[in-house]
Amino acid sequence: MKLGATELILILVAILLLFGANRLPELARAIGKSVTELKDGMKGKPESSSTSPEQQE
Repeated sequence: MKLGATELILILVAILLLFGANRLPELARAIGKSVTELKDGMKGKPESSSTSPEQQE
C-alpha cells in the first residue's frame, strides 16, 4: 500500500489537530527515541543512555 501526498498531508493535519503544535516536538523526540531503542534491542546492544532501576539505588 502506497501513500500519496494528499494522504500524508491529511495524516499530518490530523496529528496536528489531535496533539497541538506545542506537543509535536515532544512527540517526535519520543518516537525517535523509541525507534532507536527498538533498533538497538534488535541488534542486541546494551542500553547505554539509560540506567536500570537497580543501578539507580
